[in-house]
Amino acid sequence: MEFNLDDIIKSSKKILLLSHVNPDGDTLGSMCAMYSAIYDRFKIKADMSIVSNVPFNYKFLPNIDKAERYFDQSLIYDLVITLDVASIERIRDSKIFFDKANITVNFDHHKTNPNFAKFNIVEPEASSCGEVLYKFFRQNNWKTSETTAKCLYVAIMTDTGNFRFENTSAEAMRAAADLIDLGANPNILYKKCYETKTKSLVMFQNYCVNKAVFSEDNKIVYTTVYKKDLEKYSAGDDYTDGIAETLRAIDTTEVAFVLKEVDGKTTKVSMRSKHIDVAKICEKFNGGGHTYAAGCTIKANINDSISNIMKEIKF
Repeated sequence: MEFNLDDIIKSSKKILLLSHVNPDGDTLGSMCAMYSAIYDRFKIKADMSIVSNVPFNYKFLPNIDKAERYFDQSLIYDLVITLDVASIERIRDSKIFFDKANITVNFDHHKTNPNFAKFNIVEPEASSCGEVLYKFFRQNNWKTSETTAKCLYVAIMTDTGNFRFENTSAEAMRAAADLIDLGANPNILYKKCYETKTKSLVMFQNYCVNKAVFSEDNKIVYTTVYKKDLEKYSAGDDYTDGIAETLRAIDTTEVAFVLKEVDGKTTKVSMRSKHIDVAKICEKFNGGGHTYAAGCTIKANINDSISNIMKEIKF
């Protein structure tokens, strides 16, 4: 369905931008890029909502300090825009604003996205939501300021694993090069995203990697994260980010996953693989994502979740 976002924004008095739970560089970078672009073009300050704490290494993002975790639930927005949200469940409590909004727009790149908004710009071939926005801004003649460029670069860089993952395309590289020309400094942004970690985060991730379990001739590797582990290291929601990638990097690994205890009956799973479509596995548990990087939440304890996941992995 075609639509004119310029006209929609011009007629909107209150706008809300939404990121997903357990935010990464793509959802936060895209949200901040959209905030910046809307202000540059329309001189309108949108609200930004986060449903989890911002990871330490992304607190440098321009305007991220304006994002709020809690809003008056009686508020009604004319326009709500989701950024990098693969399914509506991933905006958690902010869904109340989405449901009441006059118009909703969904910018995303996950192949499992069900097009849940009134207007959807979902491009599964894109490396990131940041790349989707980059193309949208160019096609619609929106200004990409230095501030916007920095945010888009972070979105693309982090979702491609600093241009190392399978989703690193020529289009993603061309977009990154253009954003560098517009003022994004790759050296500085890389250090902010990848070389800014707290001592407790590093020690926690080392602990999780050291207790990894190997199976199927070391083709499958997983580790568990219990609430007591999080408490021991004063770990935030973002502390598990990157652990699955570390386990996947082992030469024998085909599938790696991290299981995090939400409560005694619920487990959050993050999966990575080299050749197997883990999105299909996660879809069986109402999750999804990309072919080689996906996640889900299973209504079972960690031990039962391990059994459930293992049954679905086929070589």
